[in-house]
Amino acid sequence: MQEELLSILAMRQVDKHEKYLGIPTIIGKSKKMVFSALKDRIWKKLSGWKEIFLSRAGKEILLKSVIQAIPTYIMGVYKIPAGVIDDIHAMMARFWWGQEDDKRRVHWKSWKDLCTPKFLGGMGFRDLRVFNDALLGRQAWRLTSNPNSLLNRFFMRNTIREKNFLDARLGVGGSYSWRSVVKSVI
Repeated sequence: MQEELLSILAMRQVDKHEKYLGIPTIIGKSKKMVFSALKDRIWKKLSGWKEIFLSRAGKEILLKSVIQAIPTYIMGVYKIPAGVIDDIHAMMARFWWGQEDDKRRVHWKSWKDLCTPKFLGGMGFRDLRVFNDALLGRQAWRLTSNPNSLLNRFFMRNTIREKNFLDARLGVGGSYSWRSVVKSVI
């Protein structure tokens, strides 16, 4: 029956779903390896702009509107490891301060200082750790405010087995996505 459907619909059979909508479906023990594709995407964008001479305002707009938007979708599903976020922040800082022939320039302020709001003396860049927690916290809010949603019913039946999301414990089981959402509110 499967082969018949494949021939009628003129589709090919996928043996293994590694990604769905650009997000890895299976997360193993090595989180850094899984999220290395995210770092590669960001590095390709930044290295493509390296040759272009941009003003500070141009660099700010590119970092805020393009680079910080790349990980947004995946951050709403998974907790990105701290080492990966540190690498992304380092790439953004090198782009911001500039470099010539693989020689880094002086970074006059730390990236943490640049992530503070402009009215407090920073540049208003996003701290991706805080942003990741906020997006995962939004998922937790959806689970608590929509108890009849399909996602909530799935988690209640297969993962938590409690009546309420707020009563759930992290435990040993559960997917990386589930653990990411629970860790965002603990």
